[in-house]
Amino acid sequence: MIVITGATGALNGATVEHLLKRIPAGQIGVSVRDTAKAQHFADRGVRVRRGSYEDPVALLDSLEGADQVLLVSSSDPGADAVSLHRVGIETAVAAGARRILYTSHQHTGPGSPFIPARHHAATEALLEGSGAAWTSLRNGFYAHSLDWLLGPWREAGVIATPADGPVSWTERADEAEAAAVILAGERHFDGPVTLTASAAVTFDEIADVASEVTGRDIRRVVVDDDKWMAEQVAQGTPELMARFQLGFFQAAREGHFAGTSPLLGDLLGHQPRTVRDLLAGRTTA
Repeated sequence: MIVITGATGALNGATVEHLLKRIPAGQIGVSVRDTAKAQHFADRGVRVRRGSYEDPVALLDSLEGADQVLLVSSSDPGADAVSLHRVGIETAVAAGARRILYTSHQHTGPGSPFIPARHHAATEALLEGSGAAWTSLRNGFYAHSLDWLLGPWREAGVIATPADGPVSWTERADEAEAAAVILAGERHFDGPVTLTASAAVTFDEIADVASEVTGRDIRRVVVDDDKWMAEQVAQGTPELMARFQLGFFQAAREGHFAGTSPLLGDLLGHQPRTVRDLLAGRTTA
């Protein structure tokens, strides 16, 4: 059995949908906080059980009989993510999982300005020491994050943010499908694997693409870090979240997200979606 945690979320929920196209529903289980939100899976034959990293007893029950477990990474900037992930890993091992997969991020490292990269590095170390076979899905930076990182560019005609660097913006839906391909396939991936779009682009390049798809002149303006932080807080963004986002810009201009890999396209059987695809979709929606 393959058990997916966080299956009512956008990423792993989509992975379950893709798994249902590849293997019988009876071979799939989901571990979720609220089973009512996963009723649409239960109705199709998926085993649905309550479980979360905060409740190891329930989590163990939800992972019963799992051969493979896909652990979703914490998305709460204020959480002790590594401790939560430790519970997930230890519980998967206790449940007898042969392989643990984890939704990580490209360019993990303890010294990264981008806080999740530190959490992912620590979690991968826990996986390495778990005794189980493991796969860390180092996903490219999710392209839908541009919806807030670019700011109100449609209204203002300006992308006004701190200095950035090339980022291999990757469609979350593509990452979800690739995870399903790996889970359901016969090819094993050991350790970290990088899953990104085929190109990395800067905000200057995104401004050019936005101009092309909208037929308007969209300019790129670089804003000082401190000034940008003050503006975000003044507009109501919690300071913790603003600093979290600033860490992205700092890491991007250090080149942390510039790497690309052809593996995602190989798994999908087609080229991953691009920033142009995203912006064109947002423009016509």
